Amino acid sequence: MGFKKYLKYGIRFLILQTLLTSFSIFYFDRFLIGDYFDGYLIIRDNLLEDRDRFYPFISNDFIKSDIFIAIFIFLFLVILYSTKFYTYVNELTFSLDRKYFDEFLSIYLLWTSSIFVFFYIFRFSILSRGYLMLFTFLVPLILILFRNSEAISNFLGRSTSKENYITFNVEEDSIFRKLRIITFRNSIGDYSFKNIDEIIAVVDKVNRNNNLNLIIINLNKSEKLSVKAERYLFEANKKVLIISKNRLIFQNVFLKRVENINNYFLTYFNNDIQYGARYILKRLVDIIFSVLILIATTPIIIFIIFFILMKDGYPFIITQNRVGLHGKKFNMYKFRSMKKDSHTKRTDLKNLNKGEGPLFKIENDPRIIKGANFLRDYSLDEIPQLLNVIKGEMSIVGPRPLFDEDTELFKQQYMRRLNVLPGITGLLQINDRNTSDFSIWYKYDILYIENWSIFLDFKIMLQTPLAMINKNKKGF
Repeated sequence: MGFKKYLKYGIRFLILQTLLTSFSIFYFDRFLIGDYFDGYLIIRDNLLEDRDRFYPFISNDFIKSDIFIAIFIFLFLVILYSTKFYTYVNELTFSLDRKYFDEFLSIYLLWTSSIFVFFYIFRFSILSRGYLMLFTFLVPLILILFRNSEAISNFLGRSTSKENYITFNVEEDSIFRKLRIITFRNSIGDYSFKNIDEIIAVVDKVNRNNNLNLIIINLNKSEKLSVKAERYLFEANKKVLIISKNRLIFQNVFLKRVENINNYFLTYFNNDIQYGARYILKRLVDIIFSVLILIATTPIIIFIIFFILMKDGYPFIITQNRVGLHGKKFNMYKFRSMKKDSHTKRTDLKNLNKGEGPLFKIENDPRIIKGANFLRDYSLDEIPQLLNVIKGEMSIVGPRPLFDEDTELFKQQYMRRLNVLPGITGLLQINDRNTSDFSIWYKYDILYIENWSIFLDFKIMLQTPLAMINKNKKGF
């Protein structure tokens, strides 16, 4: 195990130690003992008596129930982390169902037996039995939540059970369909191919109309992909599982995992850059900042609502169908800056369009509500998209989401912009926000994808207000 792995486990261990200790002490004081103050005295006397009998060299200052609970939690986590079933979740193992019950039960039995032994040995005898039974369920739930990023991602809006996969040359009764990575996701297509390059066309077509997260390919006896197919799959920023009789030879060097199951080689790589711990961190930043911005802009929101109602009536917020992460469709919220049903008039105004590719931009757009240009000039019409961010459909920073019909116009390489959460602001907005050239949009989108980090997101967020005030300001 490398240094980064040790560091990752160490940080997670410290977080769990702090969280479980704080929760256990709170629960002990509030529920297990509660208002029964004499219970504290009885437990303290028991601990002091044991100290005099077994470890008199320890000062009375350390004979406190909170310290004993903290030490117990530490020893329990050491035992838990020594078990492979908790510290390692292998998606390339077989799973019989889509439930977490078996995993919960294993942790529950270990926790319950440990906590009862601890309370018995150290004579924590004056405890509420009802609350104690509930306590045995609550801690395993916390441990399941922090076992891996899957459960937390589900809570923050990216559920594994809602992710989709397609297969190539994988038989319907294949044993590999029982792999955990497949069992917990939904099939949206089974395909066959003769030429490996056919995969590219199929993936591109499916990705235009569906939320696609995982690609599974059975190469049988082939030993390598074509250079074109390898590059495409690598740049697809999705999870890819390749099944083969022979160990694969790749032209490029990249991180991957290879396992041998039933005399087949399973090669797995995950180039989904916003996944796992990175996705969780991004979502936490998004949620915190979205809530703060919504609170700070409340007076502006109220003013905009009254302005739109006075100028053009209800509704003041509209929803538009947009395409998000991995092709997932969602309804994006905006303050209405155009007259009612303006989107239906796009066809009639097509000859005035100054945008290139899938972009639709008109100078002095006649559909805009009189006096509402300031909403668009300073992106105030996009404030409601903070609700999309909180829901997990968008991020504060990312490529701008486009209409579903616009996505149909994408060239194959343009589909890469769907590989990260769409955003309210991004590199485009702080550099050339008024451009009508989609190739410039794409340039900044790919630059963002290939250099994405939380630090870059913060940098873009800091530069966005300046870009809104000074339209000609150059940023990143």
